[in-house]
Amino acid sequence: MTVYKEEDYLLLSGIQHFNFCRRQWALIHIEQQWEENVRTVEGNHLHKRVNQPMIREKRGNKLVVRALPIHSQELGITGICDVVEFIQDPIGVSLAGEEGFYLPFPVEYKRGKPKKDDSDISQLTAQVMCLEEMLVCDIEKGYIFYDAIKHRVEVPITLDSREKVKKSLVEMHQMFQRNYTPKVKTGPHCQSCSLQHICLPEIMNKKSVLTYIEGRLRE
Repeated sequence: MTVYKEEDYLLLSGIQHFNFCRRQWALIHIEQQWEENVRTVEGNHLHKRVNQPMIREKRGNKLVVRALPIHSQELGITGICDVVEFIQDPIGVSLAGEEGFYLPFPVEYKRGKPKKDDSDISQLTAQVMCLEEMLVCDIEKGYIFYDAIKHRVEVPITLDSREKVKKSLVEMHQMFQRNYTPKVKTGPHCQSCSLQHICLPEIMNKKSVLTYIEGRLRE
């Protein structure tokens, strides 16, 4: 089993970027490039409302912890859970300062609505795998709260989703060590990418000129 050193950890949140587009992930996490768009601004605003670092709130048999730092030596990642709900359960684990035993369930907050791909699920799965390693327990599910529908979705953490996370992270570590930014095929997904002007400057500049000319012709 591979055990990563802390200085080699990747950001857990990068899994979502990687699954959306490997080039986008490399531009952000290897080349350190970033550009805001409406979606990223809205997403940051949502997380600022949620992430009140390490605030613990007791609600009956539930302990709610916000902005919980997590990591995994086996996966080589580090990150923060938006919310972790610890529910009292006899088969759970003990927590410092609390009586009884608890099972943890991460809750990830997302802008928009459920996606067609599994990028959100992979991020939640990685959080579960970190919590399992840190707390030495088994977690069968987590939740994703989508701001657009104001509703949380229960997500089973399957063997298949775990394997996808492991496979993605092996590739991410290899690319990071090689300092490699891949080329990818463009498609409709590029229109929603915050890095489209950095990633595809020639295409986007031509499109901007065309849009300008069409606009003048309509005047």
